[in-house]
Amino acid sequence: MNSISKTGFLVASAVAATVALPLLANAGPAPMPTFQAEKCYGINAAGKNDCASSNSHSCAGEAKRASDPKSWIYLPVGTCGKIVGGSTSPKA
Repeated sequence: MNSISKTGFLVASAVAATVALPLLANAGPAPMPTFQAEKCYGINAAGKNDCASSNSHSCAGEAKRASDPKSWIYLPVGTCGKIVGGSTSPKA
């Protein structure tokens, strides 16, 4: 591949990535899982939440810190209560 082809390829890749990024962004809560689920608050990793309670952020992946008491993730029903720090309702 000559340098012109490589440059063209890199430019085309950058343009494609820029166009695709907004299409890949998923503003809002995560979709409901296929298993019977419950919301479990306070056990998320930073940036790895499914959503949050009101008066906080509202979209998936927006938790700024781990174990955010207002952020939740979907878990199979009955699992949340078995996790230290997990709660089926938001914490203050």
